[in-house]
Amino acid sequence: MTQSDRAKQFMPFDAMKGLSEALREREEKHLRVEKRELSEESADQLSATISKVAKGMAVRIEYYRSFHEVTKQGKVTNIDYVYRYFVIDEERIYFDDLYQLQIID
Repeated sequence: MTQSDRAKQFMPFDAMKGLSEALREREEKHLRVEKRELSEESADQLSATISKVAKGMAVRIEYYRSFHEVTKQGKVTNIDYVYRYFVIDEERIYFDDLYQLQIID
């Protein structure tokens, strides 16, 4: 028996194919949250902070993406005020999805 054939004997056995994937998918659905609305005061503060951000600045943001609240820190590589989004670490984040924005620099 070759060494690779012997190694196959000890590979994990999944008696119920797809069970782990189904459990992972169910857990992900359970952790979903609805997008929350900002108060008028918070929206005004966020708008003022957005106007101060420039390319190359380091920022920390909290935002909504795909039914989850996400916190991210990175450098702004692009800003588009027409379509209202930032690009941070190659990810496009729309202004309407932001909850909080801090300029670190």
